[in-house]
Amino acid sequence: MTDVGKTRTQDRLLLVADLAGTLVFAVGGAMLAASARLDLLGVLVLSFTAALGGGILRDLLIGAVPPHAISDWRYAVTAFVGGIGVFLFHRQAALIPAWLFISLDAAGLALFTVAGAGKALGRNINPFLAVLLGGVTAVGGGVLRDVLVAHVPNVLSTDIYATAALLGAAVMVAGIRAGIPRTVATVAGAIACFGLRLLAVQQHWNLPRVGD
Repeated sequence: MTDVGKTRTQDRLLLVADLAGTLVFAVGGAMLAASARLDLLGVLVLSFTAALGGGILRDLLIGAVPPHAISDWRYAVTAFVGGIGVFLFHRQAALIPAWLFISLDAAGLALFTVAGAGKALGRNINPFLAVLLGGVTAVGGGVLRDVLVAHVPNVLSTDIYATAALLGAAVMVAGIRAGIPRTVATVAGAIACFGLRLLAVQQHWNLPRVGD
């Protein structure tokens, strides 16, 4: 495969990861809005914020303006589809088993992590900062979502969440720096993030807290 072909394949991989993560996080944001009994506009605002807030913040930090979530209509449409779907079928959505929702959320976390770190590397960002930006992409929207409904952000107090994102981004970036094919490193990073997140939930792992 030529270099141009590899670049296009990598770009498609990142786009798929981004859109899949967008849909998963949009549904999560909309379900929080539904539980708070917000109206349709509130549901759409939370779905958009949860799904795209982290990516917008990342793009602003790396100078990718306008952010992809604004310049590419597919992102907003994906977020709103997730929000409207929950609004119309919130009773059915509420029946989703907890384990399935946690698994989907972990998948979204992993997808956003590798997509964010990959975009940062594509802008020639320092590898250490690329890891941090992968974490920002993955958890930034959730932080903004929780702030909008006056909750202490879950990422600051619940399980191993941001830590899983940082681990996944670190695995991906380290693999690429070591010469591992980008696709392989991306998959490895996503698996590391996904696996740690689910293991943390299963084992009830938390980082030490103030006063512990």
